[in-house]
Amino acid sequence: QVQLVESGGGLVQPGESLRLSCAASRSISNIYRMAWYRQAPGKQRELVASITRGGLTNYADSVKGRFTISRENANNTMNLQMNSLKFGDTAVYYCNAKPSVISDYMDWGRGTQVTVSS
Repeated sequence: QVQLVESGGGLVQPGESLRLSCAASRSISNIYRMAWYRQAPGKQRELVASITRGGLTNYADSVKGRFTISRENANNTMNLQMNSLKFGDTAVYYCNAKPSVISDYMDWGRGTQVTVSS
């Protein structure tokens, strides 16, 4: 089990950038996959981006080319660089850790609010 704490959310205008960070309570170097999910009001939680232990990344079509996920194993941190933000990116963003490839168990952070508004 790992505790996850998100930071970096806020209020921005369309076209601006934000960088989210997720701090883990222990080493993440052996965690199989880490990811960012988001949930907008009235919508289901959706996968935004993920990164495996080996560095393989995956992005939702809606954020490809605008968001970049990275993990800093030495600092037990995962980041999400979000550029060219749109109104549709408004949501609570959650950090997620899936420690094992053979288990469905996952840990979640409490989320950080991102609001894109003019």
